[in-house]
Formats: sequence, structure tokens, C-alpha cells
Amino acid sequence: MSVQANPQSAKNIETHGLFIDGREVASETSETLAVHNPATGDIIARIAHGTARDVDRAMKSARRAFEGKDWASMPVRTRARLVNKLADAFEANLDELYQLETINNGRPVNETRAQLRRVPDFFRYNAGLALARRDAVIPVEGEYLNYTLRRPVGVVANCTPFNHPLMILSKSLAPVFASGCTTVVKPSEYTPLTTLALARIFSEAGLPDGVFNIVTGLGPTTGKALCEHPDYNKLVLTGGTEAGQIAGAHAGRIFAHQTLELGGKTPVLTFPDFDVDRAVNYAAFGAFIGAGQTCVCGSRQIVHKDVYDEFVDKLAKKAKSIRIGDPTETTTQLGPVISEKQRQRVLNYVKFGLDEGARLVAGGGVPKHMSNSGGYFVEPTVFADVSAKMRIFQEEVFGPFTSITPFSSEEEAIALANDSPFGLAAAIRTKDVSRAHRVASALQCGIVWINDHHRLDPASPWGGVKLSGVGREFGPESFDDHFEVKSVMVNMTDQPFDWYEQTTQQRLN
Repeated sequence: MSVQANPQSAKNIETHGLFIDGREVASETSETLAVHNPATGDIIARIAHGTARDVDRAMKSARRAFEGKDWASMPVRTRARLVNKLADAFEANLDELYQLETINNGRPVNETRAQLRRVPDFFRYNAGLALARRDAVIPVEGEYLNYTLRRPVGVVANCTPFNHPLMILSKSLAPVFASGCTTVVKPSEYTPLTTLALARIFSEAGLPDGVFNIVTGLGPTTGKALCEHPDYNKLVLTGGTEAGQIAGAHAGRIFAHQTLELGGKTPVLTFPDFDVDRAVNYAAFGAFIGAGQTCVCGSRQIVHKDVYDEFVDKLAKKAKSIRIGDPTETTTQLGPVISEKQRQRVLNYVKFGLDEGARLVAGGGVPKHMSNSGGYFVEPTVFADVSAKMRIFQEEVFGPFTSITPFSSEEEAIALANDSPFGLAAAIRTKDVSRAHRVASALQCGIVWINDHHRLDPASPWGGVKLSGVGREFGPESFDDHFEVKSVMVNMTDQPFDWYEQTTQQRLN
């Protein structure tokens, strides 16, 4: 995305500023970025291109709010009621939000509606954690009382991606608000509109000024300024591994907490005892939902040789049957990818697969009936006979793209699954309970689905290992990482003490 003049009529296109201190404000410059509808290529809005000084303004607002009386001294039950009120406000505005998100990121409206319906529960669950939280009393040796105090960590810097703008944002916002932290968010320049809308909705619902700030702009400029700012206490970033490495290095310099949810290359292991038709339906869902632009996209189908040919044939037919079209239509099953750049990335990987000898069995091009739409459509693509050495097996494509690889034994399937620099999610298809648990334990990843895919819950920790990131979202793991823990040790005796006079007295240090 580039800074540019708007080629369409300015009177038909809204220009959005930044959101700082509870209201929309102008950037310090007049530079704007065009936001496109990926289904048509049309410009649908323009956003401010935030500068380092804009980021600093937002950070100062978040710091003032964090230290201010209204937010810092808010009783926990009052805060929990407020977070529940935010969930209600989100729910009351679902129609506006899912329609705007569909136009902004191109995900079919049925998918968007189903996903966003889950989001209010993120806030309600974290409100419950806030109410249920207890500090520990720790049994220690000697006549001492040892207890802990937890204090909110402070200001959270958050960089969110284009693929699930509201859902991924809310995974962070819910524990931020419930813990008493504050935040500055840099949404993807491709999909900022629902983030800005949510800030307005939450402000109108009573969220204090400065608790939730937004600075829009490009990753290499605005995002870089946010990650390099010296005054935040926790970094949350969902995005590519390279972006996470750069941002995480900056956060490490100020010893900020980090939650980084990065790339993935999810293996899906299908054993011969599982129904092939059901396995194929899960494979299509896991690979093509959200146009494959998910960090847990089922991009490596690892299938037992006894059912391999049948699986390949049926998944190819399933991919060819998926209805591609206007994401605002309820009959559409697959929308566009986010940009022309992303479409070219997918098409480049089609070429890599063909060049390395994989067999293309479905897709691989632009759907003919959408070629003149102006949108960034690409067919759901399936490659068979893929080996572990191929780029399409090892590298994240981030599009409606999956590969199929045969295996002969459980040990080989596990080895293939773990032959990856990533370790976010994996899936297993089997009716054998012992095998399911055995394989789940052996897989090198943070999430495993057995006979399912993409399922999440606000109570269940979400995150990966290896190049897929650090830390966890959801669950008490995420909520707890928004606090610093202080240990208080109380001597319960009145015995006199002088180490230098009583040198024979032993003491535990």
C-alpha cells in the first residue's frame, strides 16, 4: 500500500483520523493511505498515515490513563461490569461490524458473521477471570507469611493483522481491559476500519479516555515507531515471523513482556481408519476458510497411503466445487485474498510447485468468472505428490492453497509433521483413541485438533513454538501475563535479631 492521492471522488470516501484520548484526532501530517475493497479493488476509505510523534501522543495518552485515578483505582467488580458492558455493546453492533469487516477484508459474510458472534465471549470470559482472581499465600519454611500481589503490567503495544481484524484484536483487548492495562493499537493498513469503529463503540459504552488508542499507518513506519517506542510494558503482535523477529528484538531492549503469534504451516494427519469423506470436508474447511489466510491454515495434508488416492481425488473435486464470488452475497463460499500482492504470492507458489514436480490437481489460477471484477480472487489450489523438501511443503503461502503428501507409518507421519520451522497448530484424523493422544503428544506445536479444525475458545490457550512465536493468548495464561507479580515476605516473630552479634545463629537466606 502506498501513500497516494485518491483517484475517486473525495466526497464519496470517508477519511479517518487517529483515535487518541477517546476521540478521533488528526495526524500531524496530511498524508493518507487508501483502503481498498479486495473484492472489487475500489477505494472505500482513506486513513491517516501516523508518524512517530503520533505514536508518542498515543503512548502518552495510554500512560496517563493507566496511571490516572479513574482507571487505576477502579474496583475490580466495577471493571468487570464495564468489560461485560463492552461485550454487550459489541453484540449490539454486530450487524454494522460484520458488514464493514466483510467489505474491508473480503471474507464471505457468512464466515464473518459466524466468527464475530463468538467475540463478545472473549470479553465476558476475561471479566470472569478478573472477578475470580486470587493472589497466593505461599507456605515457606520458618515463621513467615509469604503472599503475592499482582499489579497490571502497564501499557500494551499491539500490532494486529489483516486476516481476522476484530477477532485477533479482541483476543488482546479483553485481557487488557479486564486486567487494568491500557493499549495503543496499530491495525493492519489493509483492514483498519472495524478497529476504528470498535473504538468509537467502546468509547460510547463508557470506556475511559486513553485506555484504547489507535494509530493507523504502514508497518515499516508507524508499526516500527510503535515497536521502537521506549514506554510500553508488553508487546502483542500477530503477523509474519520476520515481522515478529524485528518487533520482538525492539521489545527485548526494554524488557517488555511479549506475546507473538507468527507464521504457521499446519500439518493434518489423516489415518486410514477415519472416514475419507469426512476427512476431505475437514481438509477443505481447514485449508480454504478465510481464503486460506489464517495462521492455522491446514496447508499440509499428510495422508496414509491406503486412502491417499481416494483422498486426493475427493479433495480435488471438493476444491473445484467451492463457489467463488462477491463476499457480501450469502451464497459465496470463497472470497478474495487481501491484495494483488498476496494473490501474486499464491500464484508464485503454484509455479514453485509445478517446477519442483508436484502434481496440480485443482485450482492454480484466477477464476475466469471473476477475472474482470477488479478483485483479488484466486482459485482454491491443491497439489498432490508433494515431498518434504519442496518449498510448498516448507513455506507459508497464506492463501487458499494446500498440499498432499503420503505416509506409510505413524512414525513417518509424525516425522513429516514435525519437519517444519513452524509449530503453531496441527490436526489429527483418526478413530483410534490411543493413537490420537500418542500422536498429539509427539507433535511439535502449541495447538492440536483431533477430528476437528480451527476450533478455539476463550478459555483455551492459543499460541505456538519454534518460529510460530512465544506466549499464549486466551485462557488464564494470557490474562496472567498482563500482571507483574510481587512477593511479600512477613516475619511473624518478635525475636531480636543481630547477625553480627549472633554469628553462630543459622539463617535461611
